[in-house]
Amino acid sequence: MFEGIYFANPTYLWLLLLLPVALVWHFFTWKKKQAVLKMPSLSGFQGGSSIWAKLYPFLYVLRLLAMGFLILGIARPQTVDVSTRTKTNKGIDIVMAIDVSSSMLAQDLKPDRLTALKRVAGTFVEDRMSDRIGLVVYAGESYTKTPITSDKSIVKGSLREISFQGLIDDGTAIGMGLATSVNRLKDSKAKSKIIILLTDGVNNSGFIDPKIATELAVEFGIKTYTIGLGSNGTALAPIGILPNGKFKYGLTKVEIDEALLKEIAEETGGIYFRATDNKKLEEIYAEINKLEKTEIEEFKYYNYEEKYRILVLFALGLIVLEWIGRNTLFKSFI
Repeated sequence: MFEGIYFANPTYLWLLLLLPVALVWHFFTWKKKQAVLKMPSLSGFQGGSSIWAKLYPFLYVLRLLAMGFLILGIARPQTVDVSTRTKTNKGIDIVMAIDVSSSMLAQDLKPDRLTALKRVAGTFVEDRMSDRIGLVVYAGESYTKTPITSDKSIVKGSLREISFQGLIDDGTAIGMGLATSVNRLKDSKAKSKIIILLTDGVNNSGFIDPKIATELAVEFGIKTYTIGLGSNGTALAPIGILPNGKFKYGLTKVEIDEALLKEIAEETGGIYFRATDNKKLEEIYAEINKLEKTEIEEFKYYNYEEKYRILVLFALGLIVLEWIGRNTLFKSFI
């Protein structure tokens, strides 16, 4: 009944403490206010006191209740209906450039690098509720998997579909992956444009130099976070194809061009990260999520509904009831 009710002037509620004091005071003093008639004997009076005599003290209770309702009324009980509207002041457009070369099937991350990345990247997409995200995949070549969109279900669906299927030439064309990502973002109207470039190798394919792609990113004001994916030392990775079409795995040296990735990040205002295991990869995406925050302005609208009127009406009703009782049924009582 009282859930969600607040008092605009709660200080007045302290006055309620006077009511029990007034009740106790009346209890000890009301007999002194009665007229006294001294008689030598009461034998001539038959029967007990009437019901009205017993009810007479309750007139004062009505008065106290009326005072209580009035105190609650001046404390102004009210309910508040809060509605919220949010406005994105600084939207962020993000392109995730993902290496899908055969080396991404290496098993130093569990179950393999590509599967681990897809799981972590999916969580990242879910957290970017107010941003637009696109996907670029690259190996020996690059192409846009998903243009930047605010529909997260499309992005997550495309992310799940990414796999190494030999659809594009094998290799690692970092320059082309970065250039394609820049091309997706160069006409964006967003105030902040971000590329998250992930690779597990060195630039050994493509016809666009990574440094040229970096200069394009700088020209269009696109910040690039780079991630080198792979453990230190060696990893179990595909080294050939068996007659049945499946990959043959063997220990290979993990080679990541960290100098190039650091240069791309520094030139564009981003940061280079190294992910050597599943946990580190999760931490990197969580860190990027913290670094790139969308500014959201929240507007709250308060609709107050006053509840004091019903209390005042109750108080007036009790006062009228007491006045009627004193001037009718209890008029003969002094």
